[in-house]
Amino acid sequence: MKVKICGITNEDDAHAAIEAGAHALGFIFADASPRCVAQGDAYNIIKTLPPFVTTVGVFVNSSREKVLRTIQATGIQAIQFHGEESPEELQGYLLPTYKAFRVDERFDVTSLQQYQSRIFLLDTFVDGVRGGTGESFNWSIAIEAKRFGRVVLSGGLRPENIAEAVRTVQPYAVDVNSGVESSPGKKDKHKLKDLFSALCTTQEFSC
Repeated sequence: MKVKICGITNEDDAHAAIEAGAHALGFIFADASPRCVAQGDAYNIIKTLPPFVTTVGVFVNSSREKVLRTIQATGIQAIQFHGEESPEELQGYLLPTYKAFRVDERFDVTSLQQYQSRIFLLDTFVDGVRGGTGESFNWSIAIEAKRFGRVVLSGGLRPENIAEAVRTVQPYAVDVNSGVESSPGKKDKHKLKDLFSALCTTQEFSC
């Protein structure tokens, strides 16, 4: 099972996440997010990273032109679409793409079938907020969603509940953001270590 630490805004946090055990780092390019990172800052962080760490750009209803400019300016290696992007809007990129969905009790898992990537990030629906809410959703929905592809579990994950979440859902990957922060956009090294210590108690994560 893979672990992505999202909302990286500075070099120290990026390296702390990798040292703790992260396989991927997320860089948010949505102006409304308190974790939004400038392209130049993302580039300066990414160029210091070791090999075999995947860098993911997170976009919310961005134009194709902005996404392409950001890819060129930063060197990100994968794209996460976190808005209302259609299946067609994910196509035509040279990088791997996947779609994030905001989940509540009304979420229809069959809607996942529209997307060709067959990997889906499931986050908690909170009105007016795009991720980083600190709130979880009903994990049985994530289990059901696995019928349609690989699930990246997100939403309210933190050291105290990550092991239960992984044992319950057995996702392809987990995506953690606010659960390892001291404040929005600033990661907490102790929480990062506690998160991976908890993951090491599960059979799904290899330490």
